[in-house]
Amino acid sequence: MDFEGVLLTAVGAALILLMIADVFHTLLYPHGSGPVGRTIMRGFWLLSRKLRGGASSVAAPLAMAAVIAAWATLAAVGWALLYLPHLPDGFSYSNDIPRQADFAEALYISLVALSTAGFGEIVAIHPVLRLVMAFQAVAGFGLLTATVSWILQTYPALSRRRALAHRLNLFREAAGTSGIAALEAGHAAGLLEAMAENVASVSIDLLSFHETYYFHEVEQRGSLLTTVAYAHQLASEAQASDNPELRFAGRMLYAALDDLAEVLRGKFGHVGDTSSDVFDHYELHHRHRRPPETRA
Repeated sequence: MDFEGVLLTAVGAALILLMIADVFHTLLYPHGSGPVGRTIMRGFWLLSRKLRGGASSVAAPLAMAAVIAAWATLAAVGWALLYLPHLPDGFSYSNDIPRQADFAEALYISLVALSTAGFGEIVAIHPVLRLVMAFQAVAGFGLLTATVSWILQTYPALSRRRALAHRLNLFREAAGTSGIAALEAGHAAGLLEAMAENVASVSIDLLSFHETYYFHEVEQRGSLLTTVAYAHQLASEAQASDNPELRFAGRMLYAALDDLAEVLRGKFGHVGDTSSDVFDHYELHHRHRRPPETRA
């Protein structure tokens, strides 16, 4: 193999490794996201902000589709570059198939192997190439399974966040202006402890499923950023109570909200000296709302 062939092989292997690493960090690593997926998700979100002047409910789903397409493209092009130096002598062609040695031919072979279609009109004859094509077919099936799993894992995390927002809204409507004072202390403590568990689940979901951050809620009742300040208010009221059980529940909720603020600060770049400041910045930035003094 000449220098050009070695270079093509090295570039192809690098693209394949980049795809594998990105899929691993996005789907298997507990608190991570791959550089390709993270860049695409944030890019779509910022683009929707620039074009629409506000958050778009379709930006995140489109970004997820773009991430899957990027993974498939990296895999297809990477393996095509591995095959290209061995065309056409490394492959056996059917009688009616012309022998070509260009990138389009290599990409076609790669796509057939990646999709496990196996048309059979072009077959590798070198033992190493046959193993490489077989491995690509296995990788293609694994990539399909991984993307389906990614989608199935993302939407339950979104549902948990929306459910927490709905619960906070229901609590606010039922309690009215009295807040936790409208409830018996033991009952209120139980509700606040359950909310603390829900907030902790949302924090874990944001760490494990980085892409859920970029989903914009169409309905305000399902938007956590419009209700998290109320949760903070409930925690403060509970900590000021004379009831020790209610004070403990308030501390639990407050601690869970602090953890959520730390995730937003450390993972997504929101700023603020206190949790309330972080949540205010989250609401301002994520809803793309202009500060009052800059409005026309």
